[in-house]
Amino acid sequence: MSKTNYADLPLHYGHIPPWLAERMTLLGGAMTEAIVIEFGVSEMLKRLSDPLWFQAFGCVMGMDWHSSGITTSVMGALKRAINPKSHELGIYICGGRGKHSLQTPNELMKVAATTGLDGNALVTSSKLTAKVDNTAIQDGFQLYLHNFVVTKDGEWTVVQQGLNDTSGMARRYHWHSKQFQSYLNSPHAGVTGINQGLILNLSDSNASATRSGILSITKESPDKMLGEIRKILLPKHHEVRASDVNMKRLGAVLTLAHENPIDNFESLLLLQGVGPRTIQSLTLVSEVIHGTPSRFTDPARFSFAHGGKDGHPFPVPLKIYDQTIETLKSAVEKAKLGDNDKLNAIKKLSQLALQVEKEFEPKDFLETVIKKERDESYQHGGQTVFGKARPPKQNEQLKLF
Repeated sequence: MSKTNYADLPLHYGHIPPWLAERMTLLGGAMTEAIVIEFGVSEMLKRLSDPLWFQAFGCVMGMDWHSSGITTSVMGALKRAINPKSHELGIYICGGRGKHSLQTPNELMKVAATTGLDGNALVTSSKLTAKVDNTAIQDGFQLYLHNFVVTKDGEWTVVQQGLNDTSGMARRYHWHSKQFQSYLNSPHAGVTGINQGLILNLSDSNASATRSGILSITKESPDKMLGEIRKILLPKHHEVRASDVNMKRLGAVLTLAHENPIDNFESLLLLQGVGPRTIQSLTLVSEVIHGTPSRFTDPARFSFAHGGKDGHPFPVPLKIYDQTIETLKSAVEKAKLGDNDKLNAIKKLSQLALQVEKEFEPKDFLETVIKKERDESYQHGGQTVFGKARPPKQNEQLKLF
């Protein structure tokens, strides 16, 4: 099936603070290794090509749940984490934002020299994906970020992002080499969302006549887009609202983490010593690693793992974040030596959450959860780009349910 996915995101400016960037690199690297161990290299590339999974991936790393900054930050973190281990993992990440995107051809040729892949073919693929989304589809977005992820076997995924100055939105484009047949024969799956008017789409299979007459097209009115492009439009509001979250799924995670002592589950004994709040984060991380595509329709839910750098839904709990990283890294390292018990225990968290979810009745508890997280944030080393979290003026102990 031909498939290139789109996601529209509110444009966010600013830089990632060093305290978050370092942790994103560690967690992103550990999660990638866990996915490769469990499912293989190809599955990691397939997931990177899924806009909703990508957004959830960024959320558990502590990025603002709906912002355009997830793209740059996640890909930067993965490049720092994966490339030093490329020979071991068999994954190479090239390109980046702005001037770094221009280095993609050179980086791909270096990868080809190391792996024996056809470097010229990879460079051509890189250029064509950019040309299709930046030129063949004239939708008002100009590319400013281009990352090309390739395996030692030549499978690749492209994640690139464009900016629309008029709307103040950024659009992310995802490609996967195994999910399309031709760059100019409807490589896109469909368009849903807000109609932005007539656009020129020369990559549609029905545009072959138009492509043949490209030299004269400037004298004609652009054809209405014939194919539908699958588009995921995230809201502009910054705060997390109940409408953004599947409350049944979130409630199941919170119930598992906070209402059931970890030693109740024989299969999770290897996680003893990890507190309820870390179990909450690990369960959401576990779902990003093991969840099926249908589980990522509400990426905002995954911000309840490690909050967001701007304080939405709550400050990033650095102590919890560090314990999540340490637990997952330890599990991955043990798995490399043939001991999968701890990694299986983390996998079991997402399975147990699914069991709890079957019986859980959704309630209106989001405001209570967020308030509790914010009130207790200082205890967990909470921090945002604005500074460290402080104790609330009236520190009341709140129960989730």
